[in-house]
Amino acid sequence: MQHPAEHSPLGKSSEYVSTYTPSLLFPIPRAPKWAELGLTAQSLPYSGVDYWNCYELSWLTVSGKPVVAVGEFAIPADSPNIIESKSFKLYLNSLNQTRFASGDELQALLARDLSAAAGATVAVTLKTLGRVAEEGIAEPAGVCIDELDVEIDDFSRPRAELLRCNADEVIEESFHSHLLKSNCPVTGQPDWGTLVVEYCGPKLDHARFLAYLVSFRQHSDFHEQCVERIYLDLLDLLQPERLSVHARYVRRGGLDINPYRSNHATTFDNRRLARQ
Repeated sequence: MQHPAEHSPLGKSSEYVSTYTPSLLFPIPRAPKWAELGLTAQSLPYSGVDYWNCYELSWLTVSGKPVVAVGEFAIPADSPNIIESKSFKLYLNSLNQTRFASGDELQALLARDLSAAAGATVAVTLKTLGRVAEEGIAEPAGVCIDELDVEIDDFSRPRAELLRCNADEVIEESFHSHLLKSNCPVTGQPDWGTLVVEYCGPKLDHARFLAYLVSFRQHSDFHEQCVERIYLDLLDLLQPERLSVHARYVRRGGLDINPYRSNHATTFDNRRLARQ
């Protein structure tokens, strides 16, 4: 079956427009991917946000002087649409030779256009390079499980059957792995990331989880759907009191995408990791 993004600019030769063109944004409905996971917009077992960070954001002042900044875009996890990443980049590039009276004017414009594409309110923050430097580089929560010995020979699909837990031991813990890799469903290009799990529930077998995570290595899906699949597999296994899953993906084309999913009220840290 043809992927909805086949109609987008992704994987195609594109003209780079340098003056404001909001029609470049290409929304992709979340509903078909939710349906694959047995979900609907009314039955999502999580709340969350997709943080997009743009490191190639530039525009002109009214006098023609360039300005550069880092853009943070927070798209609600229950928005009807995601925005295809190449169209997002092309849209942002269309600001390069466009004049704005102030950063506030541009921020309002970005919020309006991105909210229209996502079908929900998108929060936009423009950061100076000084502010980004002050925020620094974050460390992922909990212990790193990447040194555990695992054996796996099937990378063709996510293998939830690998997951195990100890129902007799309930704990609260956080851990992470830098070994997350999946592929773009349209271009086949690799997507690299760090995955963080925080939960309170039956003790998860870390080695089995790492093998499960590595089974995504040749899986083709967008960032958001990979995180949602992992979240749902853990929710089904653990039936935890609390569960949060998020991924910090390595940027491509000046953009990184960071989906956060949780079944409880929590704050989301959008500081970048070392590979971002």
